[in-house]
Amino acid sequence: MGTRTQRRRPELAAFLRSRRARVTPADVGMPPGLRRRTPGLRREEVAQLSGVGVTWYTWLEQGRPINASPQVLDAVARTLRLDPPEREHLYRLAEVPFQPDREGLTRQIGPEVQGIVDALDPMLAVVYNSRYDVLATNAAYRDLFLVPDTLTIGLPNVLWTLFTLPEGVCPLVHRETELPLMVATLRSSYGRHVGEPAWEEYIRGLSAASPWFAELWASGAVTPPGPRVKTFRHAAVGEMRMTSQSLSIDGMPECRIVVYSPEDEDARAKIALLRERRERLWPPADADQGTEVIIRS
Repeated sequence: MGTRTQRRRPELAAFLRSRRARVTPADVGMPPGLRRRTPGLRREEVAQLSGVGVTWYTWLEQGRPINASPQVLDAVARTLRLDPPEREHLYRLAEVPFQPDREGLTRQIGPEVQGIVDALDPMLAVVYNSRYDVLATNAAYRDLFLVPDTLTIGLPNVLWTLFTLPEGVCPLVHRETELPLMVATLRSSYGRHVGEPAWEEYIRGLSAASPWFAELWASGAVTPPGPRVKTFRHAAVGEMRMTSQSLSIDGMPECRIVVYSPEDEDARAKIALLRERRERLWPPADADQGTEVIIRS
């Protein structure tokens, strides 16, 4: 047994005991009984409720070197009423590859994250989940991407927008190199969601809407998110080169803030022009209304 495993086992034992102690019989619909010396559930009660053997669970809680499957750990986590961070901690201590709950992706954000995204203006900022759903944007991002052609699609998803817009009005230049990378990034996330109805429906729908997406998806290419230099176009100012950088968000698994910063002075000047244009067309008093359009579309 390695040193790391030797150190994890006592931590696992202490963690399980502490979580068991806080769950009362009433919490799980059991009678309290008499002469209970245990402040929470007994080991045999946890085993029974989790559908595992008493000896196996006792050994797990004692930190013995036994193997645990994700299904069994999930059952124990439900019995002990673990929240998502605690469930992940259990997996780490048991040295089992962690799989997030298969309940779909985050589809909304809180005011704190929205405030960070807004504060990044004049840099363009957007919050995506791993399926490229748009969860939040700032005004600078909307200056470039909130145009009539994208609004007509009616789906706040970047890949769907880019694959279904006509090439002549697509805001992304060099689609032939950029979109394959985005599809490969999508596939790197898909591995955690294979078989989930929402993901499978998304892949089928976009494949039907775009034969090119279907072809790229069938290629099987995989790549993780990372910094990119991309060229965008806007009818009012022309082309501009931007560098993208992804930032993870604590408490929001599979979500990231993507920030686009100007690659050169030309791009910086054009972003400033778009901001001036926005202030002429949409006065600051109407800014909140514009935010609602992009999130709800």
